[in-house]
Amino acid sequence: MPDYKQKEVYRYLIISWIFVAIGFQGWRTLFNNFGVDVVGISGLEVGAIQSIREIPGFLSFLVIYILIFIKEQKLSALSLLTMGIGVLFTGLLPSFEGLLLTTFVMSVGFHYFETTSSSLILQNFNKVDSSIVFGKLRAVMSLSNIGVGAVIVGLSYAFPIEYNFLLIGLVTVAGSIYLLINQPKVDETHEQHKKFFLRKKYWLYYVLNFLSGSRRQIFVVFAVFLLVDKYNFSVAEIAALFIVNNIIGYFVNPLIAKSINAFGERKVLSFEYIALIFIFYAYTQWDAKWGVALLYILDHIFFNFSFGLKTYLQKIADPKDIAPSNAVGFAINHIAAVVIPFVGGVMWMTNWQLPFYAGVGLSILSLVFVQMIKTENTDD
Repeated sequence: MPDYKQKEVYRYLIISWIFVAIGFQGWRTLFNNFGVDVVGISGLEVGAIQSIREIPGFLSFLVIYILIFIKEQKLSALSLLTMGIGVLFTGLLPSFEGLLLTTFVMSVGFHYFETTSSSLILQNFNKVDSSIVFGKLRAVMSLSNIGVGAVIVGLSYAFPIEYNFLLIGLVTVAGSIYLLINQPKVDETHEQHKKFFLRKKYWLYYVLNFLSGSRRQIFVVFAVFLLVDKYNFSVAEIAALFIVNNIIGYFVNPLIAKSINAFGERKVLSFEYIALIFIFYAYTQWDAKWGVALLYILDHIFFNFSFGLKTYLQKIADPKDIAPSNAVGFAINHIAAVVIPFVGGVMWMTNWQLPFYAGVGLSILSLVFVQMIKTENTDD
């Protein structure tokens, strides 16, 4: 990184992403087994819980107004604290209603962290460096996730699942306190607009975010639930699967960043959407336990391509529009996400294959719209 201020921000981002990985990956690894084995939730109930989880993502545009009073780096640390509290209490409230409450609290923290963290990257690093930073941070998160998965595998044999939530939550809270004490100085050259707006010139960015959020929910909600509910994966098996995902992610994410700089967002995202068409369809046809696990690994790899939408925004947006436009895009990403888990849950109760067929359709639509991307990396 070229100057001290950028190095300070970069260090802060690395530490914060490590702790958010501990909290969120820990919660995600344990959630489905806790929900199915301890609470006894159905496909419809998991859809309802995941819809509740996405409401804070939809409301992430409110970050624009919170930033009037709190700097992004401080809000990022406070968001991590909120997430840790939600994770901590999950195991203490083993009921459907308890999962609704703790999932909502965890999600407020996670989504507001993700919004402010992305904004810090886009404001403090140039158009070439930002994709590299996203790639490196995702690699750091993958490495952290590997550690979290390994710890959960060990803890799953030693303690009840409820205590795992408590430990992970406490570590996340401790990390947030450290970050609150050690705040970085950030680039304030381009003071960000502190208001909500939609601009016509960003319409394609909005549409692609909407489709991305819709498609992502099928992967996040129903792919893991499929493994647990239909194929009876244990906590240790799910954790091991996440470890494999993150080992691959550690090496692949920097390559994705380099490919965005080399080929542009349109080609890279097109490759993602073509692959997802086949992966979602394969979920409906492949009836072997470890075959479906392989599909999940492939699904996870292509999920990492999504930061191409953030670098696309940086290339088309006015510098002062980055923070509010990032927040608006994040909110749009979660409009369908609030509805799709519940609708998908209803589909699941009719035929478990239906959510994955919907994923095929959404991937096709994404492929059509992404052809309209025009940046300096394209030939247009």
